[in-house]
This record gives sequence, structure tokens and C-alpha cells, in this order.
Amino acid sequence: MKQVLVTGVCLLLISLVGLSCHEKPSQNQASDLTIAAAANLTDAFAEVGPRFTSKTGIKVVFSFGATADLAKQIENGAPFDVFAAADSEHVEQLEAKGLLTPGSRAIYARGRLVMWLPPGSTLRADRIEDITAKSFERIAIAKPDVAPYGRATVESLRALGIWNEIESRVIYGQNVSQTKQYVATGNAEVAFIPLALVKTGEGRYLEVSDELHRPIDQALGIVKDSTKQASARQFVDFLLSPEGRELMTQKGYRIPPPN
Repeated sequence: MKQVLVTGVCLLLISLVGLSCHEKPSQNQASDLTIAAAANLTDAFAEVGPRFTSKTGIKVVFSFGATADLAKQIENGAPFDVFAAADSEHVEQLEAKGLLTPGSRAIYARGRLVMWLPPGSTLRADRIEDITAKSFERIAIAKPDVAPYGRATVESLRALGIWNEIESRVIYGQNVSQTKQYVATGNAEVAFIPLALVKTGEGRYLEVSDELHRPIDQALGIVKDSTKQASARQFVDFLLSPEGRELMTQKGYRIPPPN
């Protein structure tokens, strides 16, 4: 009788283990892919995400913010799967610290910086230097210590020789989306933001010459601790594919030079 009871318990345990293994979700059935993305990508990834999902069936969730802030979150163990930055330096630093999957770092876009005036603005600016006029009382820039587009803005204004003249009128956004919002809500007259955040027919802009600042090469990498390495690789491959590059070009980016 005891032998029968033990055998029955063993069969029950085997059955339960088998059921557990059978019900374990596959990677494609796991929770959504989570992408830490620089704020300049808000509009572009609103199109990239659905297109990627339609091709792969993998859903994506984006967490937008300033590049330096997102990098710090990854260092602190935030559960991101992919990091798409607004520069290459922060991705290189995470790679050097062993926080990215080896071989996953790549440049996926080159950003374009513009000076933007909102719809309805009566101010005149035919060149960047015109913002030295007193009518431009507040000039919105993303914080250069956390946002690469803010850093490129300061570099450009220094190169033009007008930074010291306008610095006292600068207000800083935590990221480029907030910087644009300052102008859209009337809290500043002009903003320096990515072309990718300017919708067609939305106000007026002047593109800042690439010669005035270091190239805004935007890099990405797969977070090493991600449990969804295969899905993350699919997202990276899609963004680097001809289709992904075409989407990014349509949203105001340049294709980066070959690595």
C-alpha cells in the first residue's frame, strides 16, 4: 500500500511539473518590449513602433526622457530592453560598464537641430543671430548636461559668438519635448529643438548648420540584463533596416555614415 501511495505522489509531481513547463509562456508571449528612448524620438517612434509590431507581432512600450536620465536609470537597474539615445557617448559609457549586450551598440540616426518659432508668432528671424533682439525675451533650450540637443545648441550659439549675449534669457527644459512645450504654451518665444519634433506646417524654423556643432549621432544598444534578447535584437535590426531608416529619414533624421 505504501509503495502504491509513493508511486501516486511521484506521478502527481511529474504531472504538475509537466503542466508547468507546458504553460510557461514563450518569449513572443512574454510582456511587451520596453524601449528607453530619447525624447527627440517621440514622434518618430510613434510610427516605428506600430510598423515593427505589424511585422513581428511584438508589442513595444516606449519610455521617453533625457538621454542622461535614461542612462542613469539603466545603471540603477531599470527594466529596459533597449536603449535608444540622442548621442553615442552615453551608449558607449554603458557598454564600457558591461551593461549592454556585447556587439549590440550601433548608430541608428543623425539628428538635425533647428530654431523653431510657433504658429502665430509675429517675431522675425531670418538667421540664428536675430535672436539677440530684445523681442526674444525667453529662449528655450534643453539642459545641455543631460540632453545632447541642448549641448549642440550651446556649441552652436558659442560658435556664432552670441552665447554670452543671450545666456541670461535662456530657460532650460529637462528634455527637448519640454523645451518645445515652453514655446507652444507661450512661456518662451523661440526654442532650439530637433527637426524631428516639428510637424509639417507647424510654425517656422531655421535649421542650424551642422558645422556649428559636433554631429548628433544617435546610438542604441540592447540592455544586457534584458530577458528578451531575441525580441530586442529584432527591434534593433528593424530600426537599422532600409525600412527603418526610411521611416527615420521621413521624420527628420539623416542616415548616419557607415560605422
